[in-house]
Amino acid sequence: MAHCPECDTDLSAKDDVEFVEMDATTGFFAASKRFYLVACNHCGAAIGSGVAGAKA
Repeated sequence: MAHCPECDTDLSAKDDVEFVEMDATTGFFAASKRFYLVACNHCGAAIGSGVAGAKA
């Protein structure tokens, strides 16, 4: 079982975290990257993140 580093809430179910998808466009290329963020549903603290490949 995992715990939120900010509020120490148990993160044992899928509903305990929120998966947020964000887009960021770049100025150099005609593509953008897709970013993912995992946040605690109790306090909103960011727990983890990732980047997917470029999309056209």
